[in-house]
Amino acid sequence: MNNLSVEAGERVVRTLGEGVIKLWSSLPQPIQQDLFEAAVAAEGEDMRAQLAVLLHGAHTRTADGLKARALMEPDSKGG
Repeated sequence: MNNLSVEAGERVVRTLGEGVIKLWSSLPQPIQQDLFEAAVAAEGEDMRAQLAVLLHGAHTRTADGLKARALMEPDSKGG
């Protein structure tokens, strides 16, 4: 990372990532897709599923839909 120490570079990346996650649900879908694909490209395909799970939880519309489905699904006893 340019002239930053490794520690400072990692902190910048972590801080930026946390900011993106906080704003995720307000970002336009094409921006979300570009950021998601860039993150996968940076870390590898094995991160795709983990990132998807994290970001679905951070996305208001998706999280609300998941909560609603969880309430409507029957329990294991068929109820």
